[in-house]
Amino acid sequence: MKVSQLMLFGIFFIGISSVAAQEKTSLTLNEAINLAWTKSNEVTLANTKVKTKKYELQSTKNNQYPDLKLSGQYQRLANASVDFKINQNNSGSQEPLPIVNQLMIGQLNASVPVFSGFKIQNSIKVYENLYEAEMATASQTKEEIALRVIDYYAGLYKAQKTIELLKENQKSAQQRVNDFIELEKNGIIPKNDLLKSQLQASKIQLSLDETNNNLKIINFYLVTLLKLNPDTKLEIRESDFIDFQMTNIPTNELPALENRKDLEAIRFQGKASEANIKIAKGSYYPAIAIIGGYTALDLSNVITVQNAMNIGVGISYDLSAILKNGTLVKLAEYKFLEVQNAEAILTDYIKVQVQKAIEDYDLALKQNVVYGQAVEQSSENYRIIKDKYDNGLSDTNDLLEADVEQLSSKINKALAKANTIQKYYELLSVTGQLSQTFTISKN
Repeated sequence: MKVSQLMLFGIFFIGISSVAAQEKTSLTLNEAINLAWTKSNEVTLANTKVKTKKYELQSTKNNQYPDLKLSGQYQRLANASVDFKINQNNSGSQEPLPIVNQLMIGQLNASVPVFSGFKIQNSIKVYENLYEAEMATASQTKEEIALRVIDYYAGLYKAQKTIELLKENQKSAQQRVNDFIELEKNGIIPKNDLLKSQLQASKIQLSLDETNNNLKIINFYLVTLLKLNPDTKLEIRESDFIDFQMTNIPTNELPALENRKDLEAIRFQGKASEANIKIAKGSYYPAIAIIGGYTALDLSNVITVQNAMNIGVGISYDLSAILKNGTLVKLAEYKFLEVQNAEAILTDYIKVQVQKAIEDYDLALKQNVVYGQAVEQSSENYRIIKDKYDNGLSDTNDLLEADVEQLSSKINKALAKANTIQKYYELLSVTGQLSQTFTISKN
């Protein structure tokens, strides 16, 4: 029973992920992240939203330019009856009335906004800040996608190392079963010992099958994210994941408060909300514009007007805004307060995230040292127990238990290396520095 529990602990402690396919493909972590940034649906959507905000900003800026409208009409009249009230002959003699059967009008009107209660300027500020917020959100999306790739990548590495160690142990376990079969045939050991060795070999096979299953699942997750062929089998090389120097390790939340893109986005949203308050207050002011135009008119056989130009000033004032606009101002002010509260909540959450990431990284470093010592200890323990067993001083239970402990320590050591790297990247992520770690591909 003790052997079974140790075996389960050694294998289920893994908590890993995985991969599958028919042709093996190697990708460095940098290449995988660049693929995700280029092809993932999430990043594509984020970039599309940035472009949308860009054109919304441009559309708002267009409101400060003059409105210029050209219109023209041609109307065919059915021999209209015309009665002139002026310039009639006092003698009472009647002159033939002209035939009026068509009307042509052409107009060109221009309006240049001069003052609109600062609404145009503040509207531009709103969309400038929303555009900046969307760009920050897109950058945060890239950070999240990069971390997801790292999690999958680490999962694949852990699974592959676990399978490698399980297969090595499986060979020795199967050889032990073969040896015990011969020993049992010759009556040197009881059948119960043979059954125990066979049970351990079966447990290793079950663990191997489960790990392979996890490998295939995570491999599918990753190739789907990277938009690779579903049959692609990714193979993680140790040099691509383990062998590098961890530098500039954050020790407090200050880098996060400066670099986190989600916090930057909400700050820009706050600036946009401030501008919205000014827009709402702008309704208390009149709107003033310079207006001008040109008109040409021809009423057949009656009148022709050319070069009828006009210029002036137009003013409009919504008197009802004096009574109604207070509610809109309050609405804008409370939306600004909502954003401020959201920023405060996110700031506190980031501080908690950073502290947890720092502690998790420190723990991973300590575990890596302890697991390294455990490998040496379990290997020496197995050697001693094996010598005792060969000399009849220890039983099968002790031998199998020592073997399980040795396997567990080797697996834990292999996973501890990858876990340390993973926790390092998580720490960079929560401080907003993950994307800066990877080189953007020029392809």
